Amino acid sequence: MAKETDVRATLEEVEDPEMKISVIDLGLIYDVRIEGEHAEIDMTLTSPGCPIAAELMATVHRAALTTEGIESVHVNLTFSPLWDPKIHATEDGQFELGIF
Repeated sequence: MAKETDVRATLEEVEDPEMKISVIDLGLIYDVRIEGEHAEIDMTLTSPGCPIAAELMATVHRAALTTEGIESVHVNLTFSPLWDPKIHATEDGQFELGIF
């Protein structure tokens, strides 16, 4: 059975195509819930008007499906709370963004 950490590890490979930083390091993945072989992923974007929203959500969906033990995925887009790199990005992500 897959765990949240398994899905998050898979999502480490997904990069924001504009920033070239993983969605995990950017802090765009707010929550991952596993229900049997199903994953529910709550994610946000760097901006509500992000022009690549659909593409990024689809990439997260496809990547999560490659996690061993996951058969279905639903990606929920949320803007609550709004993304703030100083709060949500990992230390590596902040470094990549130039936040020291």
